[in-house]
Amino acid sequence: MKVIICGAGQVGWQIARHLSGENNDVTVVDSNADLVRRATDTLDVQGVAGFASYPDVLERAGAADADMIIAATHSDEVNMVTCQVAHSVFDIPRKIARLRAQSYLDAIYSDLYRRDHLPIDVVISPEREVAEAALQRLAAPAAFDTESFLGGRAQLLGIALEEDCPVLNTPLRQLTDLFSTLRAIVVGVRREGMLFAPEPGDQLFTGDQVYVFSHTEDVNRTLEIFGKTTRKQERIVIIGGGNVGLAVARALEARTDRVRAKVIEKSRARAERAADALERTIVLNGDGMDADLLMEANIERADAVLAVTDDDKTNLLVSVRAKQAGCPMAIALVNDPTLVPLMGPLAIDAYINPRATTVSSILRHIRHGRVRAIYSIGDAEAEVIEAQVLSTSPIAGRVIRDIDFPEGVLVGAVMKGDVLLKPSGDLRIDEGDVITIFAMAKDVPEVERLLQVSVDFF
Repeated sequence: MKVIICGAGQVGWQIARHLSGENNDVTVVDSNADLVRRATDTLDVQGVAGFASYPDVLERAGAADADMIIAATHSDEVNMVTCQVAHSVFDIPRKIARLRAQSYLDAIYSDLYRRDHLPIDVVISPEREVAEAALQRLAAPAAFDTESFLGGRAQLLGIALEEDCPVLNTPLRQLTDLFSTLRAIVVGVRREGMLFAPEPGDQLFTGDQVYVFSHTEDVNRTLEIFGKTTRKQERIVIIGGGNVGLAVARALEARTDRVRAKVIEKSRARAERAADALERTIVLNGDGMDADLLMEANIERADAVLAVTDDDKTNLLVSVRAKQAGCPMAIALVNDPTLVPLMGPLAIDAYINPRATTVSSILRHIRHGRVRAIYSIGDAEAEVIEAQVLSTSPIAGRVIRDIDFPEGVLVGAVMKGDVLLKPSGDLRIDEGDVITIFAMAKDVPEVERLLQVSVDFF
């Protein structure tokens, strides 16, 4: 597949890294020649320095025979014009654009992206993706990472194991015997900074971070088995009233369980806009770092603080201050992945990486076969892929133990019709089944081969 990626920032670079690693023909375009050079020096990609919306720049990037264009520059307008040029001049079949401004995303204007207007096949909104990730973190407060799959029927949980975890030093195969009715499976373990897919004989130790795939109905029981207590989130303080904070507050207002939220926003204009847009949420204008303002927001009585300003360091420091004031849970928005190792020492419970959520969302629309969802783990170390099995897939009609999965691959769950099943060696994978797979990054191409439809299917 020939792909042009416009924008060589963090998101564009990650997408290029994924696609070039899978033997796609990738060209990166950016007006910053240094960013283009970084991509061509570190990845197996071609590079063009120039403005992505200029037809001559796209022509130099090979737009005449490209299969897809991904417009992920820092400008919404450049991304939109790039897709228009890609369609009108070069007739590129598939166009994906990252758009941030909420006005462009309003449902009443969705006709704007029709083929005969402004032809964009897929619109990605980082703010909406991040707001959704924040809501998922709040829904599973004992987990440092979480993502839903199979239409909300299954959940991926990231759980940090502490000394009081009841299943420490227990081989994973014994967990099946001890909890025979539990619909959950450990698919990944991070130990001393290294992520791997565990073997049945592997044990878990204090300090491990495990990724567990669980039936949604069994999430609370799964967390308890791994030593976590679940508590309802009723009072939430949101630091940052921009697009992300506002989207989270709106979603909390729409819930039926009457969560009480307060928003702290430093910019007066943003605070006023948030106050106008929200009905029951209290909006405070001031610096979230101000200890007196946090006390005014009753931070010591809050169940969670969600720091989603546009500054990583502010988010980290506010989280620490809120925890010191008595708030039991802190979730921080962190763009810079090099800051993630600080989460443990700073006692921050969970983080949201906007780059990972955006990359996951874009990859979902690129994968071969019938991939329905994808989630990138860590710094693109592994992926969880949800896909429908087609009749021409190599795994169709075979039992799991007979499928030649690479070592770093584990099946998390299988859905047959409306029935969600915990995978076992003798479970047969049939056409039409939906399967979720945990795969280390190096094994993703082989997983794609196993899921991919053959040419005769078309």
